[in-house]
Amino acid sequence: MQVAARRALKAFQLLSERGCTLGQLVVSRSNHRLLATSSGGLFHKSACIDPTVRIETGAIVHPDSVLDADVHVGSGTIVGPSVSIGKSTKVGYNVVLSNCTVGLFCVVHSGVCIGQDGFGFLVDEQGHVEKKPQVLHVRIGDHVEIGANTCIDRGSWRDTVIGDHTKIDNLVQIGHNVVIGKCCMLCGQVGIAGSVTMGDYVTLGGRVAVRDHVSIASKVRLAANSSVTKDIVESGDYGGFPAVPIHEWRRQSAKLRRFLSVQIGLRSASSLKFG
Repeated sequence: MQVAARRALKAFQLLSERGCTLGQLVVSRSNHRLLATSSGGLFHKSACIDPTVRIETGAIVHPDSVLDADVHVGSGTIVGPSVSIGKSTKVGYNVVLSNCTVGLFCVVHSGVCIGQDGFGFLVDEQGHVEKKPQVLHVRIGDHVEIGANTCIDRGSWRDTVIGDHTKIDNLVQIGHNVVIGKCCMLCGQVGIAGSVTMGDYVTLGGRVAVRDHVSIASKVRLAANSSVTKDIVESGDYGGFPAVPIHEWRRQSAKLRRFLSVQIGLRSASSLKFG
């Protein structure tokens, strides 16, 4: 990213020195060629960009990227290699996209990072921590909205997938190899570990945690602060740590409150008796 920023700065300097207008060809170091849009953004000559695309000042589109009609790329955003963005998608400020495809009519809010390496490591025979290869992609469906500062890691053994019409709140972490169905709702600060599979119409309340390699059936709703530690195979409402059917969780909570009330009462009585 630092190299890209230096190239962008050099391109603008060359424009100023030569008195060129935006939209003219700019030649930077290493014979890489950049084009400057009328709105001030930069894109590589090998990128496939529809004439209706708007790339704001400070945004950079790398080689071999594809931007469809009416895409809007906000200031400071980096569209890296191997990125495809579908028609009428809006990308906010300071977004980083790499190794991903984004569908039609999506909204990607500011600060989102998509397509970076997932968190995968192993300990070798010498006791060293080695990185597992993370070489696949992220596939975002159509009409998806992704909240600010959310991170979606690319896959290692299968692509990370976000289904059509899924809505993701701010500050959500989605690990590598996760597959999320269509029309799901993920509230703020949800954390989904690697290789989770979720069905359609799943709703995760705020700060829900899902452990790795579990499956969640379609039409499951999880209460805020719940933690999923094993597969959920039936639709319905769940809550608690570990997550259990919501009625069972409520009974557990009520029994715990009664137990604590009894304990407090016994301590109070003991204090009065021996006081």
